[in-house]
Amino acid sequence: MGLKELISEELIVLEMNSQTKIDGIKELAEKMKISQRITDLDVYLDAVMVREEESTTGIGFGVGIPHGKSIAVQTPSLAFGRSQKGIAYDSMDGKPVHLLFLIAVPENSNDEHLRILSQLSRKLMHQEIRDRLMNAVDKEEIYTIIGE
Repeated sequence: MGLKELISEELIVLEMNSQTKIDGIKELAEKMKISQRITDLDVYLDAVMVREEESTTGIGFGVGIPHGKSIAVQTPSLAFGRSQKGIAYDSMDGKPVHLLFLIAVPENSNDEHLRILSQLSRKLMHQEIRDRLMNAVDKEEIYTIIGE
């Protein structure tokens, strides 16, 4: 399953309202709940926050990739949010996050989240991709970039 199959335009936020890591994660998780990708927002958020306590998912270069495995997840999913201002995130490089990707996978999905993380990380190491995501004018363009 490619990234394009995990995300839809309803799971993309062009300009996030959140200013903190927790609020950013909640903002994207709420999109997943509305689109019925997750059944219980609190149960899923608990899984994400437990993972976040292990080590930050702010990988640097303005990118955050929080993720959670949970019984509340219906189907493997990816949500994306962009913040021009930046989100305070406790990133590895100490800088704010501008591109936030939230991964949700069912509890019994083995290493699915690692495969998704790997695909995303390979894509996001390229400055050109990060720049295109920052400059995209609409959800359709972001969806296309993520799915390439």
